Amino acid sequence: MSPILVRPVREQLEHDRIIRLLQTKFRRRFDVGINPGAEQNSPIGAANGAVYPDVVLISQDRGRKVMALIEVETVESVNNLEALAQWVPFGRLKTPFHLYVPVAMVDVAKRLCTDSQIPVAEIHTYHWVGDEMRFLPVYKAPADGRTASRPSVAKTAARSASRPASPKALTSGKKKPAAKKKPAAKPIKKKTGKSKRK
Repeated sequence: MSPILVRPVREQLEHDRIIRLLQTKFRRRFDVGINPGAEQNSPIGAANGAVYPDVVLISQDRGRKVMALIEVETVESVNNLEALAQWVPFGRLKTPFHLYVPVAMVDVAKRLCTDSQIPVAEIHTYHWVGDEMRFLPVYKAPADGRTASRPSVAKTAARSASRPASPKALTSGKKKPAAKKKPAAKPIKKKTGKSKRK
């Protein structure tokens, strides 16, 4: 259960409504399990160590693989306590962890993920436009998730500069096709000039 034991009623209703909207959004591509409020319908993990994210996306093929888990937060629940209690355990799972937060809380959510080193796969915002809820992706983790281990551009350039040039590069540097064409063009002009004088 979330450490926010008493969420304001209005926020709790909005929270559960967003969960159901996400269920409708992903229904065509996945089997979608939801855990609104205090419900525990779709667990991830073993019985004792099971976690219950707000939305669980499961592949529709025979393997029934869990493709992603989604946690929906409201203004009140984007805080350090929530991050440590729920985001950290979700981020440790092999399943990609997606976070949905209000537009006003994006920077706070990013900072909390950075400070607690939570490997979130995606962060999305949500907001109402009239009677329609809009979801907008604002962050996506790199494919390998290990940007720190990648060599920097400067290091890569330094390595390539220190390597000896390949034989092909050396031979291509010596060839100057433009110089060969110029001598061939000069005799042709002289011949045409002589023929005009005669």
